[in-house]
Amino acid sequence: MITKRIIPCLDVKDGRVVKGVKFKGLSDVSSPVELGQYYSRAGADELVFYDITASAEGRKLFTDILRQVASKIFIPLTVGGGISTVEDFDRVLKCGADKVSVNSGAIRNPDLIRQAAEKYGDQCVVLSVDISLVDGTYQVFSRGGRDNTGMDAIEWIKRGVDLGAGEVVVNSIDTDGVKQGFDLPLLQKVCDAVNVPVIASGGAGCIEDFVELFKKIPKVDAGLAASIFHFGEVEIPELKRELRKEGINVRITRDAE
Repeated sequence: MITKRIIPCLDVKDGRVVKGVKFKGLSDVSSPVELGQYYSRAGADELVFYDITASAEGRKLFTDILRQVASKIFIPLTVGGGISTVEDFDRVLKCGADKVSVNSGAIRNPDLIRQAAEKYGDQCVVLSVDISLVDGTYQVFSRGGRDNTGMDAIEWIKRGVDLGAGEVVVNSIDTDGVKQGFDLPLLQKVCDAVNVPVIASGGAGCIEDFVELFKKIPKVDAGLAASIFHFGEVEIPELKRELRKEGINVRITRDAE
């Protein structure tokens, strides 16, 4: 049985972890280094680090804070924000990232996915997609959810995987920060469309939301969340114990037993 992953997400702006609702109204949370260390100790399976304004501001990802985070944690680290070239992949990987997440940069240049996959391997390339339901269809947004590209989300994800993305993060803008549960209809469509690991992001508000996610859509590989972990509403050890009670296979560290 495949082990389901629990992944906290650090949305970093101006060197601080922030969190909003539906990608708006950002508020300060904590230091990314301190939070990264906390999650590494708490039994998180991986950590995601997004420099959330890099693409919108047309700059490269800040690497000084990334190096600090990478040096303090002992779990896989996925990094994204302002990734537009293969050189960006190289720079981020050299700072300690295990995987690199592409979003707006891949929309502008889809061949970036192929180039990076050929150089670093499919397992290193994560396609992160910001999606909202518009006029009855799931559409792709770029620049941190600011711009509607008009692209069909499912078709874009299929194309990205065909180009070499080894993993897909499905960011539901409609459920982000709302804490009413994951966007299950969207996630089902993505899981039906591709055969690579799919990470669900956006909407978790309680332990039951993760139970529902993994039970209703068994093909989802991981649940990603931010605010409920940042503000202590759900503790990762408790979450994993409850998931295991529900028959969902998760990795539990000795500290969480």
